[in-house]
Amino acid sequence: MNRKSIVITLFTLTSPLFASEPGHASLGSSLPVWSVIPFIGILLSIAFLPLFKPRFWHRHFPKVSLFWAAILAIPLIAAFGAPAWTELKHVILIDFLPFIILLWALFTVSGGICLEGSLTGTPLLNTILLAAGTAIASWTGTTGASMLMIRPVLRANANRKSKAHLVIFFIFLVSNIGGVLTPLGDPPLFLGFLHHVPFFWTLGLFPEMAFVTGILLTIFFIWDTRLWRKEKMDIPADAEQPGPEPRAALRLSGSHNFILLAGVVAAVLVSGFWHLAQVNVAGVRIPLQNLIRDGLLLLIVLLSWMTTSRDIRTRNDFTWGPIREVAILFAGIFVTIIPAVAILKAGEQGALAGLIRAVRTPAHYFWASGLLSSFLDNAPTYLTFFNTAIGRFAPGLPEPLAVGRLISENAVYLKAISIGAVFMGANTYIGNAPNFMVRSIAEENGVRMPSFFGYMGYSLVVLIPVFILASWIFF
Repeated sequence: MNRKSIVITLFTLTSPLFASEPGHASLGSSLPVWSVIPFIGILLSIAFLPLFKPRFWHRHFPKVSLFWAAILAIPLIAAFGAPAWTELKHVILIDFLPFIILLWALFTVSGGICLEGSLTGTPLLNTILLAAGTAIASWTGTTGASMLMIRPVLRANANRKSKAHLVIFFIFLVSNIGGVLTPLGDPPLFLGFLHHVPFFWTLGLFPEMAFVTGILLTIFFIWDTRLWRKEKMDIPADAEQPGPEPRAALRLSGSHNFILLAGVVAAVLVSGFWHLAQVNVAGVRIPLQNLIRDGLLLLIVLLSWMTTSRDIRTRNDFTWGPIREVAILFAGIFVTIIPAVAILKAGEQGALAGLIRAVRTPAHYFWASGLLSSFLDNAPTYLTFFNTAIGRFAPGLPEPLAVGRLISENAVYLKAISIGAVFMGANTYIGNAPNFMVRSIAEENGVRMPSFFGYMGYSLVVLIPVFILASWIFF
């Protein structure tokens, strides 16, 4: 069967799923619940194909992403015409491109900063490194902080036997929980910022972050101390002790990239307060300040690449592979999520009215957004429940007014969604984009990381009890 035949077959099989009903003006109120099948399909593919068909996935993941996007987009446009086409362009231009441009900027700039020298991975130093990475993640992004910190952490522990737990707690804290304080920190919050959540609103999530981070750092210190002492005891008393290795002074290369990181922060911050006219791009109205922001971020990428020596990036083992994979997979995710978002925006007028009615309390939103973020990637999950809350508390209002009402009258719900999506992205390898990147770098450096379900064992034992306690206290 050739490609044309495949497309025709997919169209024939899926078109009935998107058949519109007369009298419905809203795309969200017309779409059936079955229209979310491509979204579920791509996320299940991301979860399981790397486990059971790793060679196929490595070679063909762009085709898998394209398959699920096509199986959604083609029949959707055929069934709904202009409204569906407009929605598709809106998702690409308003959501996906700004999202991936920000990730690309943070990934490129942080990849040009290299910290080298003699660090000894004691429990105290490791705890300090994790705390430092957690602290900067909200300002450099979880992607930026992960790429900046993981290699120094691995170098400091090069002589340790037990390192998998270190990388796992690194993913918990630096790649996820640390990014909750600003829209720069984690992709879900940046999507919220793009949808009119004020930039500094997320700073109000500090008590929840401090509570969870404090518990996890304490657990890690005790865990790492026990393993460190065990490694010391396992060395025979009569074993020949190696002489002290020459210590190299700490050296930071590519430090000018910190200025460029500040430029990323400034570009995003200014775009949130600088209100200019809207311009028409392919039929979509885009605020001019957003285009200026994205242009500045692309300029920063270019400046970082041109001004950072290739030697620094080589020592950092920098490649474009991780960001390429994220861009391709998220393109498919953002396309296939269109029905879910549209249905949820319709509130109780949509096909998921039962879900809207079932998720009632802040704790419900925390666990619903969090548990789905564990498996469905936290950026689209945040967007889904963000629109669920708007559909419940401000149905029919323009988005800027709806978000303002949600924050002024029911802010605890947005807090629950934000914290659930960001924190519980740490529950699995697929919960957040940096999780995959950190695992890959650790394995390249000889760390034997647990499998998909092995990692979940750590999150079930460590994270879930902490989240239960946080839910009881805050929600």
